[in-house]
Amino acid sequence: MARWAGWGAGPAGAGSVGGPSRLFLVLALGASLLVAGVLVRDGKRIEAAVALAAAVYFALRLFGGLGRRKDT
Repeated sequence: MARWAGWGAGPAGAGSVGGPSRLFLVLALGASLLVAGVLVRDGKRIEAAVALAAAVYFALRLFGGLGRRKDT
């Protein structure tokens, strides 16, 4: 398992060790969807849209739509 490089930007930043783990992305995706559902239930559409946007981001990261490619 790679060591976490921290929050810095550039070659020595967090992205240099591969980014977030798949477990983190799964948990973040699930939590974002849960929060979006609760917010919709409570009638808070704008806040739910923000949580849903976060869920889309985590899904793209999880399924390879965003981030560094493994084959390069």
